Amino acid sequence: MDKQTDFGFQQVEEADKARRVGAVFSTVADRYDLMNDLMSAGLHRIWKLFSIELCGLRPGQRVLDVAGGTGDLTRKLWPRVMPRGEVVLTDINAEMLARGRDRLLDRGLTPPIVRCDAERLPFVSDHFDCVTIGFGLRNVTRKELALREMYRVLRPGGRLVVLEFSRVYKPLAPIYDAYSFTVIPWLGRLVAGDAASYRYLAESIRVHPGQEELKGLLEGAGFERVDYLNLTAGVAAVHRGFKYG
Repeated sequence: MDKQTDFGFQQVEEADKARRVGAVFSTVADRYDLMNDLMSAGLHRIWKLFSIELCGLRPGQRVLDVAGGTGDLTRKLWPRVMPRGEVVLTDINAEMLARGRDRLLDRGLTPPIVRCDAERLPFVSDHFDCVTIGFGLRNVTRKELALREMYRVLRPGGRLVVLEFSRVYKPLAPIYDAYSFTVIPWLGRLVAGDAASYRYLAESIRVHPGQEELKGLLEGAGFERVDYLNLTAGVAAVHRGFKYG
């Protein structure tokens, strides 16, 4: 029997998760950015800016934006390192990357765009000063492999910054759950014509590792000085780890 993994609250074969996740994001790509604004009341923009501050970037440095989708982080990373630096946008989903490419071109930005799996990054080792992944890690099938790949492509002294939904402050959990499983699918149906994909979003957050567990995964991949900060009472959290080996 093939190894099982989570797809929201379902258990599916590992080999099938990437296909299912791909179908979700292919469906929602055109309305993805609008839905982010509606679901978070714009807070995701503040979370992303805060995460970029933690990257500690300087002009001329190289950045890899993993699972960057429609290019939100890439667009904000670009002015921190250019004109002599580099920002590479990657995602496994062609529709999300096409949306990101168009948005970036509309702003006059032309970063390299690479379609690839986070578990098998097609880049040389010890190359990037910083790797970012924003709201993408929970959709990766084998998170340990992806984190090891991110570690590999970082140069010694580089850092990984992970922004992801996490465990909300417990007293707020009933309200947050009601919002997640009622309002978000309703918005998905109204705006994107797809309640099921946004129900998956809510479920995927619940089965994703919490703050301390994710910290342990980063440490297991080789990262040092791993820490995290909760955002908006733990609705999201940003983890940062360094490569010194």
